[in-house]
Amino acid sequence: MHELYDNQGRTERAVLVGLKLARHDDEIWQMAFTELKGLVETAGAEVVTELIQNRDLPDPATYIGKGKLAELNAVIGELNIDVVVFDSELSPKHVRNLENALSCRVLDRTQVILDIFAMRAKTREGKLQVELAQLHYLMPRLTGQGAAMSRLGGGIGTRGPGETKLETDRRHIRGRILELSRQLDEVRKHRDLHKKRRKKQEIPVIAFVGYTNAGKSTLMKAIVERYGNGNREVAEGRNRLFDTLDTTTRQVQLPDGKTAIFSDTVGFIQQLPHSLIRAFRSTLEETAEADLIVHVVDASHPGFDVQMATVYDVLQELKVLDRPILTVFNKIDLVPGAWIGNDPNSTETVRVSATLGDGLDTLMEKANDLAGVRHLLVTVEVPYKEAALTAQVHREGRIFEEEHRESGTYLKAEVPQRLADELSVYFLQEAEEVVPPKEVKKLYFDFTTPESDDVLH
Repeated sequence: MHELYDNQGRTERAVLVGLKLARHDDEIWQMAFTELKGLVETAGAEVVTELIQNRDLPDPATYIGKGKLAELNAVIGELNIDVVVFDSELSPKHVRNLENALSCRVLDRTQVILDIFAMRAKTREGKLQVELAQLHYLMPRLTGQGAAMSRLGGGIGTRGPGETKLETDRRHIRGRILELSRQLDEVRKHRDLHKKRRKKQEIPVIAFVGYTNAGKSTLMKAIVERYGNGNREVAEGRNRLFDTLDTTTRQVQLPDGKTAIFSDTVGFIQQLPHSLIRAFRSTLEETAEADLIVHVVDASHPGFDVQMATVYDVLQELKVLDRPILTVFNKIDLVPGAWIGNDPNSTETVRVSATLGDGLDTLMEKANDLAGVRHLLVTVEVPYKEAALTAQVHREGRIFEEEHRESGTYLKAEVPQRLADELSVYFLQEAEEVVPPKEVKKLYFDFTTPESDDVLH
């Protein structure tokens, strides 16, 4: 059982520390550093001041140089600072040395993001996933930090799901990780049953993805209110980072009269912790299982192109760039003039204002066209004892070649995704034989500069 988290009702005072390396793109780095301030404030602390250092490389011992470290210590004393937040993920060695050198707690960007996720998690699955990500991150960094967290008893970076205090005992953490993994496996099995049911009914799944605060929840709410099948409950979109954490799914009627499942997922962000991507894989699999990906972009944000690149980084990691992608440039009412957005990686684009309801009909028409059930070209040899499966291919597929061989029926056919899954054990060809139903630009388009990919991706 975790101890209750308590910050004694006092807002923590924080200083942000940024390290700008020579290889960083100025605009991208500044956007990420400005974003850090919003993250820290979302986590509940007050950003009192900022320190920035320009270097060729991070200091191997303390991340920032000795002179800047001395300056930081002076600021901590003068401004009564409670916590220092660094702009990138710190190594265990950096954390240990910085805690020894500074007279307050030390956090990095990853811990702040994990802390916000802990606050936002509402469902059982969300809480399990967040806690697992936190413990994976914490394990190699326990030396020194565990004592510091126990001594200070609270603050940003220490809360677990439900505002409990994070476990800091190494032995307990190992056992807890195993237990969390076991519970998540049970949740995944339950989720898989729903997926199989949807596949049998051939209900298309449309997944909404996007940078955090792009307006996904507001857009989903507007769509459900106008086109929902009587199920109007959906997350209320607010101007908060990671406001939607747990996946929300709703049934929506497409223009052709068919029903589709619309799925709203957690927003992405620069340097999204890999421990979170790993822990949230089952939730993100809603995107991997989708027939159509709707990429929601905040067209009013000055760095929307960088945000788009961040989203594509995650989609590439999920291996879903072969799916049709409908890019929705949202908040168009906040963009002056006749702005025209472009996304070289999408199948289609549309401009909307979720708050005003403009462009929703066009969005739904394009979603209707792109979200058809996926058909795959398969080459199989089905054993004669599976004659019912062969008959199913005849009923539901388009057969291009058929041959009765000694060990079974050879078939080359185009079949629905669901049937292809059943036939997969009899595949004779590699996965590259799979043909998407629509023409999709598969090349990953990188909006960022090559020099920045090891920092901001």
